[in-house]
Amino acid sequence: MPADASQTLFMRDAAKAHARRVVFGLDDRGRSTIVADECTDTRLVTDGWTFNHLWQATSVPSDVLADSTLGDRVEILPPPAGYTYMITTFRPDGEWDPRRASEALAQGGLRDSVVDGEIAGLHRHDTVDIGTLISGELWAISETGETRLGPGDTWVMRGTNHAWRNRAEEPAVAVVVSFGATRSPG
Repeated sequence: MPADASQTLFMRDAAKAHARRVVFGLDDRGRSTIVADECTDTRLVTDGWTFNHLWQATSVPSDVLADSTLGDRVEILPPPAGYTYMITTFRPDGEWDPRRASEALAQGGLRDSVVDGEIAGLHRHDTVDIGTLISGELWAISETGETRLGPGDTWVMRGTNHAWRNRAEEPAVAVVVSFGATRSPG
């Protein structure tokens, strides 16, 4: 049965953010058809963020009709030669303590990505992440500065140290595709 669109919640309560995905494929006669219409089960709620993983491939290029390689557990990092597509909802800083960001990152498998220093939640990983903010506002923080992102703004994070803050009173919602990448020595 198709998911109820009203179950797709993002704007008011980050902990309830649950993303719907509609997957197309082919029927037994080779015609296009909807093969899945449901809210994703691959979801992680932390103190600071809710991750809804929607699709993943272990390598690129992949067969156009290949099934998603997502498992039941959210691993924030994509496969080394693949990608993960997700919707992330960031709680307002006033609803949690951003100094505990490293704990929230560890819940998604990023314990080894946390960078010690003065900036809470500073981390890096060997990925290229392309994200677009859909609603709310979000502060992208680097070691040398920060910038405010608004709806429609896109970032390209290329394996550098970064952290996130939501200084507004409403959750911030972003779509992100994260690609596995390598780091040159040096």
